[in-house]
Amino acid sequence: MKVDVLLGLQWGDEGKGKVVDVLTPSYPIISRFQGGPNAGHTIEFGNQKFVLHTIPSGIFNEGTQNIIGNGAIIDPVIFYQEVESLQKSGVDVRQKLLISRKSHLILPGHRLLDAVYEKAKGKQKIGSTLKGIGPAYTDKAARNGLRVGDLENPEFERLYQQASQRHKKLAGLYDPEFEQIKIEGLPFSTYEKLWLEKLEFLKSFRLINSEYFLQEAIKQGKKILAEGAQGTMLDVDFGSYPFVTSSNTTTAGVCTGLGIPPGQIGSVFGIFKAYCTRVGSGPFPTELFDQTGEKLRQNGHEFGATTGRPRRCGWLDLPALKYAIMLNGVSELKMMKADVLSGFDEIKVATHYQINEKLTDQVPFDAIHSECVPVYKTFKGWNEPIDHLTRFDQLPENLKTYIRFIEQETGVPIQMISVGPNRKQTIFR
Repeated sequence: MKVDVLLGLQWGDEGKGKVVDVLTPSYPIISRFQGGPNAGHTIEFGNQKFVLHTIPSGIFNEGTQNIIGNGAIIDPVIFYQEVESLQKSGVDVRQKLLISRKSHLILPGHRLLDAVYEKAKGKQKIGSTLKGIGPAYTDKAARNGLRVGDLENPEFERLYQQASQRHKKLAGLYDPEFEQIKIEGLPFSTYEKLWLEKLEFLKSFRLINSEYFLQEAIKQGKKILAEGAQGTMLDVDFGSYPFVTSSNTTTAGVCTGLGIPPGQIGSVFGIFKAYCTRVGSGPFPTELFDQTGEKLRQNGHEFGATTGRPRRCGWLDLPALKYAIMLNGVSELKMMKADVLSGFDEIKVATHYQINEKLTDQVPFDAIHSECVPVYKTFKGWNEPIDHLTRFDQLPENLKTYIRFIEQETGVPIQMISVGPNRKQTIFR
């Protein structure tokens, strides 16, 4: 049995949470392989809406084990808040969730450093969620990180104090008044105390050596779905650097983030919106600054699930989509938010870029400093709502034409079309 992968093909916010939730009944194990609470996976069912940040999206399905893998990072305070919210809604998180001992911890100092780094960049800021993601992964790479398994070490308090002093010293180089910075609305010292209190809560969950656990599950023939966070165009190596996240969001991240050999990767499900969005700074060739862009934003409720920030909106970018498909080895596509395009007279798709008077369908090395002008193909829109439809043959002909064009250009079938936020508003082909 191989491990299937589900990940985003754009700049995140593609709708991965809903797809995982829909697919979960077919998978007894769901595992997050990278990222942290900078993720926001939204799931709606039964007139309820949930936003998951660290916990895998299979948590609502009875009988499914959910694993936070070694490639993911955890903030004990945010983790506590997330678990408490779910449990108040009747979700038995403790029985369904396992945590890798090798997952790294986001320390209070990481969030402090995130804030001072972003402040120091001024107009060059990346648009960080200020959740401490970058500094936590920096410490991991520098071999200074603390992991969940270290909570079982009698020396943990000493190790933490060493890390805390190092972070404060570094923060002071950027901002002498760093202790005035607030985290989650709290003074740093207050937040640090709260963070230390929540360690016991995190430690009370079942901690596992996840690489062994997953390999044993594979031997037993259990189906596993690896759930990605953010999106391919935010990958630290292949995204629009430096406006990226700090982990590998591509299929390759499954191998390092869960301990899965490349030969054990099965189907790769690529999630994309019928248009494009992006949060924070960075290149976005098809971004719309007019009423059309605002209409996309309002129709799609495009505001960050983690930050609440308005998302930048634009037309579908085929060169970027094909690039992401190539990097991930995508075997099937799942189109999200097709319903948002209802009501547009025209719909455009960028098929190429014009860079220095040359036409290309390749993503440039540096889209920020390249004059990257999108070249569009225009399609007729449709006005009728589609959020109540349940079969592909019921869709407007113009939408079918749009879908078939994307399939032809990418060479990958679109096997699922989402026509609304609820898990039931899903069309399978």
